Amino acid sequence: MEATCRQALRVGLRAVAFTEHADFAFRVHADMRPLDVQAYLLEIERCRALFPALRIVSGVELGEPHRHAMETAEVLRAGPLDRVLGSVHCFSWRGREIDASQLKEVPAAETPAAVRAYLAEALALVTSPQPFAALAHLDYYKRYWPHRELTYDEGEFEAELRAILRELSRRGSALEVNTTRGAPAERGLCPGARVLGWWAEEGGRAISFGSDAHEPAFIAAGFREAAQLAEAAGFRANDDPAGHWLR
Repeated sequence: MEATCRQALRVGLRAVAFTEHADFAFRVHADMRPLDVQAYLLEIERCRALFPALRIVSGVELGEPHRHAMETAEVLRAGPLDRVLGSVHCFSWRGREIDASQLKEVPAAETPAAVRAYLAEALALVTSPQPFAALAHLDYYKRYWPHRELTYDEGEFEAELRAILRELSRRGSALEVNTTRGAPAERGLCPGARVLGWWAEEGGRAISFGSDAHEPAFIAAGFREAAQLAEAAGFRANDDPAGHWLR
């Protein structure tokens, strides 16, 4: 976290948010460990003391909180968190729970059906009572779509994506534009320009930006392009460097 703060200042950021993962699908990811909220918050405070010129926002990315209500409540009770994201990584497919990163194991012809199962899970999340301020990487699965074998067309999933965006707007949450560490837009911009346009049409008022950096070198990677797309969709920055962009 300290190295990430140094890099954030190096690239000219005035604020950075550490939305640490809190995932509970231990059957899917055997190497996963519970989030130690207290240790995390101590490190946040240490970095705030080291870098007074940088606004450092605490936060958490909840994985499938609608499936893990008790574990989610425990994390949120453990300490004050400035920003709470909701996300879907795992979904049910052919009688087992898989992560979207495992789409590469699904035959290409079945990928659209698997994606619809993922999107059904995302709809269940946004219609649940679970508290979160922004929906992270709406089309996370796009990173693992078999692009060489099958052309990805967002229009094929327009009805499902719009339904999610509509419910997200109704609950007053923001939509995250995730740049996947600066990966090519085809695979890494989650979502891209077309879905951002749908978000505006469905009444969406706010977006956030996340680089999903995971290591210091990638902090804010791809933000320039993401900001251009956000502006084209009618969103604008506000005076708070850690605030959502608004319409």
